Amino acid sequence: MKTIKGPALFLAQFAGDDAPFNSWDSITKWAAEVGYKGVQIPSWDARLFDLAKAAESKDYCDEICGVAKQNGVEVTELSTHLQGQLVAVHPAYDEAFDGFAAPEVRGNPAARQAWAVDQVTKALHASKHMGIEGHVTFSGALAWPYIYPWPQRPAGLVETAFDELAKRWQPILDTADECGVDVCYEIHPGEDLHDGITFEMFLERVNNHSRCNMLYDPSHYCLQALDYLDNIDIYHERIKMFHVKDAEFNPTGRQGVYSGYQSWVDRAGRFRSLGDGQIDFAAIFSKLSSYDFDGWAVVEWECCLKHPEDGAREGAEFVRQHIIRVTEKAFDDFADGGTDDAANKRMLGIEG
Repeated sequence: MKTIKGPALFLAQFAGDDAPFNSWDSITKWAAEVGYKGVQIPSWDARLFDLAKAAESKDYCDEICGVAKQNGVEVTELSTHLQGQLVAVHPAYDEAFDGFAAPEVRGNPAARQAWAVDQVTKALHASKHMGIEGHVTFSGALAWPYIYPWPQRPAGLVETAFDELAKRWQPILDTADECGVDVCYEIHPGEDLHDGITFEMFLERVNNHSRCNMLYDPSHYCLQALDYLDNIDIYHERIKMFHVKDAEFNPTGRQGVYSGYQSWVDRAGRFRSLGDGQIDFAAIFSKLSSYDFDGWAVVEWECCLKHPEDGAREGAEFVRQHIIRVTEKAFDDFADGGTDDAANKRMLGIEG
């Protein structure tokens, strides 16, 4: 068995215009000070990271990693959540997602998609330069507006959507293989890959590509009323990354999974800071450890109630307490009778 690494922190929810969150040097110092050993970089945030330069220059990547190390943390992964979202956008969401793209491609879906593919590709090359073996992203979505089967979906609609999604991602996955980097899709509502079944539909269409993998985040499963522990048993061979995020689901007579268009604080299902929700992290860490997961436990802070800095500080300690330093020997080794093959045969009544 292997020991999970951590705690680490996804910086997307913390980057900002005020110190210490407005530069790579200061935010990594802060992360170390509040208890983290690693940080996951939102590759789109120019205050922290220059993705184009990282894709071209190993020296720049060495500099980024060097600053982090000097400040007491390690770069765990790069994220292209926002860019990956734009690899596939249904027209209903064109305007809503345009803000994720560079200004020069907004209002032009074809140019925006090409830009998104280039961004994810750049992140894969940057990951290679940084010696990172996993990359996290979103799949994007073409079928999501049809998630509920009313009006009745025309035959072949979903299949066509997934065929196209796979067509767009296949070359990216091939590039990932050339770079030696796993693409870990965060399984997430709003993406066509939002549960195990949809991941399988996609995986089949990319010919079970070895670089097509999962980021496991139990909060998104809790809010779908999906068995997040059984999910590990089913998909552990494809789970290469781990977001540690808590959630709670409290349905009432007025609302359930869909939550009636309410704001986050008023929803039946909502994200919480670590330890404040319903997720059984002791069981999750045990299962992942038993399956030899040795990646990073990365805190993704999203809470509708608690201040982010409090959530970050508490989250580091929460993960530290849950990481299992796996044993190198059996608990009952003290009772080893020192038997051999002949003794085993005698115990079983086998002659000769």
